[in-house]
Amino acid sequence: MAGSAASSSKDRPGSKTSFVPELQSMMFALGDARRPLHETAALVEDIVHTQLITMLHQACEGAALRGSRVISAEDILFLMRRDKRKVARLLKYLQFRDYKSKLLKTLEDDDVPQETDRYGTAGGAAGGVASGNQRRQRLAQDFLVWMDQTGELLSLAEREVDPVKQERMERLERQTRSMDQAQYSEFCESRQLSFAKKASKFRDWLDCSSLELKPNSIAMEILSYLAYETVAQIVDLSLLVKQEMMAKTNPISHVKKDPDSPEATPPSTPGSSHSSKPLPQGNGSLDGRARQRKRKKSCPATVEPPSGAIQPCHIREAIRRYNYRHTSAYWRSGMAFLAC
Repeated sequence: MAGSAASSSKDRPGSKTSFVPELQSMMFALGDARRPLHETAALVEDIVHTQLITMLHQACEGAALRGSRVISAEDILFLMRRDKRKVARLLKYLQFRDYKSKLLKTLEDDDVPQETDRYGTAGGAAGGVASGNQRRQRLAQDFLVWMDQTGELLSLAEREVDPVKQERMERLERQTRSMDQAQYSEFCESRQLSFAKKASKFRDWLDCSSLELKPNSIAMEILSYLAYETVAQIVDLSLLVKQEMMAKTNPISHVKKDPDSPEATPPSTPGSSHSSKPLPQGNGSLDGRARQRKRKKSCPATVEPPSGAIQPCHIREAIRRYNYRHTSAYWRSGMAFLAC
């Protein structure tokens, strides 16, 4: 998976639309450091782009087989049918979008004087608008009736608490405890970012104009949701890998050690070994400092990543583990869809 993402970055032209700046803010809002690494965000972009392009092409094939002229929500939901929890999560999102559209329409109607029809009743078209605002929910219910034969999917969709989302929110709440006012303000602004708010750029990013069948508006809403949830799951898995790698690097870091013990000895200068000889005093110390400065100038400087930032190695390892467990279920594409 990581390899396919790397190859896709080489195949994409240099003028391709990029979401790297937005992804850095999204990753911060999802648990990464305040300044995520650019190369990490670029790798996340390649992974998300590869997954969505693969899903779009498979959805296009499904739409063509059923004789549709556009890629609709059913084509994407059908691709996700193997994972009932992810489908239930998506259906909840569609219901939320319907509720939001209805609420915004109600607020607009309150600001505009209502017109009466010839029978003297107010809001003659209000019923049609209200029913139009339920289109996503009706689509979800129809899909549930058609897809779910056991009732398991309906029960998952009705579950009030999502354990994955609950754990993510609790982690972010702990993260915000140590933020000052400026950091928390930036965090809140980053939380509001999404692919759906940049619909035109998102469509160009997916190069929808090159597809034989174009996705309709609801399908684009679903794709933008899946893109953001893919980023969220990549960050979730990478944080677990990062925590595990840190524990393996220093498994007894929580134990208080004697300052004179070998474990507490600071690492030696690269290219040199520990020496038991005492440091020279007087003029010798000046010569040692000069040699040290000369050595620093001759050695290339290493740029340390920001403290706590997710690195590309964490993402590659997380994707490797995820693909190892899930690829067999998606043998046709050779990759596992990450979207929650």
